[in-house]
Amino acid sequence: MNNNYDVIIIGAGSIGTPLAMALAERKLRTLVIEKEASPGQGQNKCAIGGVRATHSDGSKIKACLRSIGIFSTWKEKHGDEIGWIRGGYLFPVYTERDEVVLKELLKVQRGFGLDIDWAGPEKIRALVPGIAGKDLRGGTWAPGDGSASPLQSVNAFYRRAVKLGARFQFKEQVEKILSEKGVVKGVRTSLGSYTAKWVVNAAGAEAADVSELAGVKVPVKPDCHEAGVTEPVERFFEPMVVDIRPGDRSRNYYFYQNQEGPIVFCLTPQPPVWGRDKRSTSEFLPEVSRRMISLMPNLANLKVRRTWRGLYPMTPDGFPVVDFPAALKGYVLAVGMCGQGFMLGPGLGLALAS
Repeated sequence: MNNNYDVIIIGAGSIGTPLAMALAERKLRTLVIEKEASPGQGQNKCAIGGVRATHSDGSKIKACLRSIGIFSTWKEKHGDEIGWIRGGYLFPVYTERDEVVLKELLKVQRGFGLDIDWAGPEKIRALVPGIAGKDLRGGTWAPGDGSASPLQSVNAFYRRAVKLGARFQFKEQVEKILSEKGVVKGVRTSLGSYTAKWVVNAAGAEAADVSELAGVKVPVKPDCHEAGVTEPVERFFEPMVVDIRPGDRSRNYYFYQNQEGPIVFCLTPQPPVWGRDKRSTSEFLPEVSRRMISLMPNLANLKVRRTWRGLYPMTPDGFPVVDFPAALKGYVLAVGMCGQGFMLGPGLGLALAS
């Protein structure tokens, strides 16, 4: 078997798999090495599926607009069901301060081509029936955003990448990033060695450990976020709802109704919970339930099916590290997605491949 490639990607998750697809579309010989047994078994399967271009940074907006173009046309172009819903993203506002901040942000977002506008209280109530009306000032509404199934999507991208010629090696651990005189030569794994001109670190929560193998330090540290899903119910609202008001033990929370009918929800803890502990806690559900029911009282009688915990690969400034370090030519960083890897992945894959 020929073990010589143009590009080796470490990690078959939200970033590595769509990147492999984009590289294979450009006829580059691409190898993806993944220590798990199949694609998307790291933090991808912990994602709740939101896909938004509603960001405050131009580079994220542009990457996610490209991602939305891929998600929204995937079934039509390739036939796979990935659970795409163009439900939009809604940020309801209950304080004067938040209204000022979000209205100022609208100018930036529109400047980068985002379809977003301010919606008054009546529009908010129409979009989310039953939302708390007291002190509701309106909110920002981006109808082009949506959601998709992380596991269905990553497997669709995997099948497409393989069809285009990319090779995936599962149950294989990278042990060393090989280099000579400051230039990448390939990798050594638990099963052998492979050569390549480019090696991409797309290892998610393990990005810092993988980068140590190349002798390049990256400031990526995981923190723990919990999510949950209810029983399915008849569809009664479309948007992903993001409440940015801080709570007693959380910064914000967000939820939506997915394609099958359950409500999927997630909470941002405050202070952050650093580490790699993926065990569910007893604190999560009381905190997020109280907050969600205060915003939408008609959620109170829903039964929660399960909760889970995943890791956000965080950076000090909250922005991804996508870079070609000068210390090692041919080494590429696509790390530190700060919990947004699923929505950034396809668009970022296109940019990196080009």
